[in-house]
Formats: sequence, structure tokens, C-alpha cells
Amino acid sequence: MLNTILFDLDGTLIPFVQEEFIQAYFKELIRRLAPMGYDGEKLTAALWKGTKAMICNDGTHTNRQVFWDLFTQELGVQALALESNLEDFYVREFDSIRSILRSQVDRRPLIERLKQKGYEVVLATNPVFPAVAVETRLSWIGLCGQDFRYVTTYENSRHSKPNPDYFRDILSHIGREPGECLMVGNNPVDDMAALDAGLSGYLVTGFLENPEGKPIDNYPRGTFAELEAYLDSLPAIQ
Repeated sequence: MLNTILFDLDGTLIPFVQEEFIQAYFKELIRRLAPMGYDGEKLTAALWKGTKAMICNDGTHTNRQVFWDLFTQELGVQALALESNLEDFYVREFDSIRSILRSQVDRRPLIERLKQKGYEVVLATNPVFPAVAVETRLSWIGLCGQDFRYVTTYENSRHSKPNPDYFRDILSHIGREPGECLMVGNNPVDDMAALDAGLSGYLVTGFLENPEGKPIDNYPRGTFAELEAYLDSLPAIQ
């Protein structure tokens, strides 16, 4: 019986185009770090390599450790000093990126309705950002980490999407079986990998991310409004 809803964040709960977000994010980050002597191109390359390392994480270490190990290999061990600087960035300059949102939305009512009906909700955002960056992005849609049973971040995760072990890790943490859980996301590769771990899935098409052109006809899918209608139709858990 379904009792837990996992939500992707970027392009699912947050209405933005991923490429626009990445461009705005890197622009602000370089603006912050360039005065410290970091070359923009080298910094961008190191960030991408660190992100790829987290995506390919085999579970031996946390994503945080994997990222900083690779990042310092690229930029030197002195780059470790940037971690506290970046945490401040995610509280301050990063918040300005909310300007790329295609609409202003408040997702709290949906989350609250689900919880009132007895469902647990999990924020299953790809854990390539620290918790502080996730909190800032959640604030753009009227939410915070405490609204969820569990939130994946690079500090608490050892796998990333589309590795099915990412979803298995979540279920292990919250004590749920795959058949009890629905993954909601906008990427048929990253998010629908949950089906390989035994979860069910719902593909949100408003800001669909499908660069590989993967067929999506076999997935339950719809706009965010259609998703809301579906979730509102779910029975309350006794």
C-alpha cells in the first residue's frame, strides 16, 4: 500500500529550466570566487568533475568527501578552505538565482495535504549540493527541510541518481519497502531509475529533462497540476 511520496526538487517542485539554473549558478559562483584568485574556467571544470564523481559514487564514501577529494585534486589542497566560503555563498548570493523561476509557487499546501492524509514525504533531490543549498532552494517554493521526513544532501548520501542504490539507501533510512513508495520527478533517466529499485513513478512533464530522448509513454505522467489532482485523489491512510 502506498504510504510515502518521494519528490525531486529542480524542475519538479521548483518550476525552472535546468540549463538556466546552471548558467545562473555558475555565474554567481564565479563572481564570488574570482576575486580570491580562482580562474573561472578552471573552477567550472573542477565543479563539473566533482559533480561527475558524485554521480558515479560507488558508496565507499559520502558524496561530500568524493566531491572535495576530486575538487582539491584539480585546484590544490588549499581549495579545501573554500568549503566555509561556499556555505556562506549558498545563504547569500545563491538566493538571488530564484529570479530564474518561471512562476512563483507555494508547494506547502500540497505537502501539508499529503501529510494530513497520513503520507510521509521525502525530498529526493540529487545529492550533489550541501544541505544549506537545498534549504535555500526550498525557500523559493515556501518549504524547508523540516517539512520532509528525510532530505538527501551530499553530506548524508553515498550514491546519486540514476543509481538505483540511491533510492534503496533512502528506503533503508526511512524503513519503507519499495512497493510503499512513489517517486515523482521530471527526468526519465534520473528519477524513473526508482522503478529499477522497485518503487513506482510519476513523471512531471512541465519542465521535462530528457536530453537523451528516452521514450516516456510507459510512465504515468502529466503536468504538475495533473500530478496534484492525482495526489489529492489518493485515499487517506487509516
